Order: sequence, then structure tokens, then C-alpha cells
Amino acid sequence: MVVALALLPPILRKMPTRYALRLPEPLQALALPADPTPILPTVAAPVAAAGLLARDLPPPAIVTSVPVAASTPLANAAESIQAATGQPAATPTTPPPPTATPWPVPATARMTGFTHVYQEWNNCGPATMVMALTHFGRTRSQRDLAGILRPNQEDRNVTPAEMADYVNTQEGLRSVARVNGDLNLLKRLLANDIPVIIEIGLDPPGEYRWLGWYGHYLLPVAYDDNTSQVWVYDSWLGTSEVPQTNADPNGRVLAYDELEAYWAQFNRSYIVLFDPSQEALVTQLLGDELDDTIMWRDTLNRAQSDASRDGSNAFYWFNLGSSYNALGQFDKAAVAFDQALAIGLPWRMLWYQFGPYEAYYQTGRYDDIVLLANTTLKDRPYFEESYYYLGLAQAALGDTAAARDNLMKAIAFNPNFTLAEEALAGLSAPES
Repeated sequence: MVVALALLPPILRKMPTRYALRLPEPLQALALPADPTPILPTVAAPVAAAGLLARDLPPPAIVTSVPVAASTPLANAAESIQAATGQPAATPTTPPPPTATPWPVPATARMTGFTHVYQEWNNCGPATMVMALTHFGRTRSQRDLAGILRPNQEDRNVTPAEMADYVNTQEGLRSVARVNGDLNLLKRLLANDIPVIIEIGLDPPGEYRWLGWYGHYLLPVAYDDNTSQVWVYDSWLGTSEVPQTNADPNGRVLAYDELEAYWAQFNRSYIVLFDPSQEALVTQLLGDELDDTIMWRDTLNRAQSDASRDGSNAFYWFNLGSSYNALGQFDKAAVAFDQALAIGLPWRMLWYQFGPYEAYYQTGRYDDIVLLANTTLKDRPYFEESYYYLGLAQAALGDTAAARDNLMKAIAFNPNFTLAEEALAGLSAPES
């Protein structure tokens, strides 16, 4: 009997969290993964991090793992949308409405035609996309979208790029995923009837505070400068502090300052959806931010300003690292990520953003990748990106067998993850 009780915690801990939460409270305490540290481990002491805040516009660079648009401003609307979406440009069938001018925007605006949807387990990405698509008269099942966007139901994250790619390839609509959004851009999109999804950090409210920090998608639907508020459709909270209990059609209220603080935790990431006939309008609204090099240079400048203003904010340093990564300056990116980790990042951070892995891989810091990946995968083996970078690091360290095993885990977890397939194909054949 004593032996059986001793075996109970490790057995229960293998249970997916969504099932563990249904157990009686005493068993929940045994089943839920232990979180002894609320932050990721520090991998190195930051060196000369303040030097990263000098405004030095870096030369354009091509990111090895992500396709990048041309390094010069794109010539016209059709070319801009084609580069950003990967889809051929369509000739607008009708001109934009005369009132749909991107500048100036009114002090208040509200989009209509959305239907609120509550998410199922770990499904805020697909559920938020379903809500956005209702604006175009599309009725979709979040389970069907989840089957495409996150084939493994334990997958904790769908990236903005994956969301945009779904729209471009499956819906006959267009979508672009960008970073460095701001409130003014959000207003311009809403005032011109262009749906936009944003990715933010979330500290769960009330009795759910114990869950700790998460990443989350929201669908903004309105704003009002008079009250400095924005209204969002939230697939988890609805409009209350008790998840999935209330969804006011007006949406959940966020103060402008609150929106900025949590949006910055994801480098102000956003996904724009539009009909092909709106290409010219969307290009006018987004402007140079459709060009990857210009966008990342602007993001770098903003991250430098943010970190100069508040050097104790780990997310600002993380954004700085992401910007240097995208511009090919991996040495500087690694220092910025070191600083972010030294200040303290939520332990779920690498569920959603993977910049430290890339920077440390490009600078030969393979042991640091192994530490961060193993920390992220402990008790929650649900992240193909962590398996992928763990495999790359192990291959670089000469452990081909372990590298192959982890790359295969990445592919098994998400068959759509082609980077892992390419890396696996590049490994030497196993010895017979």
C-alpha cells in the first residue's frame, strides 16, 4: 500500500493538465506539474548589455530560418501584399469605400459583425481566428481549425505566422503577421473595418492567478479615446474574471496602458485579415511595416527606447534580442537575451517565442540551448520548437543519436513542422 501511494504522484503527473484539473483537490495537488521556479534559468551573466541601446542602424541581413521580404521599400500595393502574404496579388474588384481613409482616425470606432466564441483547452489561437473569420461571414469550427493549426491537442502554442498562413492557404482571404504594432495602427485598422488579432501576455485574474503568466490572443473590436479604452473579444475570459461565464457583446474592456503593457510582452505582435479587394487599403494602412527589414529596424529602435526607459523590464530586452536576431546580429541578440533571463522571464516564455534558442545556436552556445529546452520540456513535453532546437544543439555537440531522437519527436508532435524534417534529413545516417 505504501509503495502504491509513493508511485501515485509520478503517475498522476503524466496526466494532461486539462484532465488533472477535473480531479478532486487533494489529487490535483499531486497531478499538477510542480513549478519550483517561476522564471527560466539564467544561462550567463549579461556582458555590456547597456551598449546595445545605442542607436546604430544595422545593415540589412537575411534571417536563416524565416523568409524575409526585399530589403528596399516595396513599390506598390500589389507587390507589398504579395511579399508579405506569399500570395499572388489580386486586382481589386471595387475601390475602397470613400470613407475608408487611413488618416486621420476618429476618436472612437467600433467594428461589428463578430460572433464571440469560447475556446476549448489550449485553443485560444484557433478560437480567436474563428471569431475574426465571422466578420467575413465564415462559420468555422475551432476544432477543425485546431486540427490544422495544432494537430496534437497537447500543443500549447500556435504562432502568428501559422495563423496567417492558414488564412492565406485555406480561406481565400489574405493575412499578414507583423510585429511592432501600436495603438495608432490598431485604431486605423478598426476605423477602416479591417480585423486584427493581437498576441499579448496574460496574468490570469482572481482565483486563477495561481496559474501564472500565459500568452494569449485577443480580437480588438472597438476603442474610445475619450475613456482611453479598447474593447476586445477574449476567447477565455469573455468579459469577466471567471473564465467562460460571461461574454458581453461589446467585449472586454482594457485600458490603453494595460493593453500597451501586455502587448509589449509579445513585441506588439499582430495579424491582419482582409479581403483581396482591400489590398491597396491595407498596404496604405501598414505602409513601410510590410517590408521586413524596415519593420525590424523600427522594432529595434523601439526596443532600445523601451529598455533605455525601463531597464528592469525583461520583456523589453527580449524584444531587443528578437530584433537583433531578425537583423542577423546574433552576438548582440545573445547578450540581450542574457540580460532578459538575468532579470527574470516567465517560465512559459519559450512556449511562445524562441529567440534565445536561435541566438545561442548561431553563437555556438549549445549547452545553454540544452538547459533552456530541457527546462521548458520538463513535465510538459509539448513544444516542437524546443525539441527542434534541442536536436540542433545535440547534433552540434556530436550527440547524433539524441539529436535524431528529438528531431523525430518534433516531427511526431507537429507533422507540419518542416524545419525539423529538413534538419533530420541533414543528419548523417545512423550506424547499422
